[in-house]
Amino acid sequence: MRRRAGASSAFSTLIETMQHIRKTLLPLIVLTLSAFLSVHAQTTGTAKIAVIFSGAFQDPKTGINRFSATINKVNAEFAPVQTELNQTATRLKALQDEIAKMQQGATPATPAQIQAKIDQLDSDKKVYQRKGEDAQTNYKKRLADALEPLQADVSKALDAFAKARGITILIDGSQIPITYADDAIDITDAFIADYNSKNPATTATTPRP
Repeated sequence: MRRRAGASSAFSTLIETMQHIRKTLLPLIVLTLSAFLSVHAQTTGTAKIAVIFSGAFQDPKTGINRFSATINKVNAEFAPVQTELNQTATRLKALQDEIAKMQQGATPATPAQIQAKIDQLDSDKKVYQRKGEDAQTNYKKRLADALEPLQADVSKALDAFAKARGITILIDGSQIPITYADDAIDITDAFIADYNSKNPATTATTPRP
């Protein structure tokens, strides 16, 4: 049995926000299908169980290509903000070093001059923190909005994929601890390959009927 993990983002300042969104969006994909098919299995007396690892969907190398394309697109939109934050952090570090040299006597300065620099640093830090928090909030909302239609599309595709193969119970191994499951019932790679073949990353996501 293979345990899968979600991909990480290269968008450094907002990485924790994005990872949180990823973890909260994906579990919903299989819940409706599992509930429906479990009832079906109970009424028909038959059950075909399969396992899927939804955490693998966003792997940049082996996952669903549209996830990576969508995330990369949002990251590119926020790249200027990231650059500005990085540049501000560099300026703050330089100002902090300047103050340290003044306090150590390496750079001649009066107590008033040193205090003025400290006040400037405190003010600039508050602005930097506020901009960072705003960026995280905006990024979180933008990414969630961008992933929502894709998540719905993947959910419907997974529903159709499972039904076409007679699967009556589908368990998400990324969300539910599994002691053991034979690789033969792991449909993760098969579903990802099927979805990618039918949904090129360059094609816009449209709701399925």
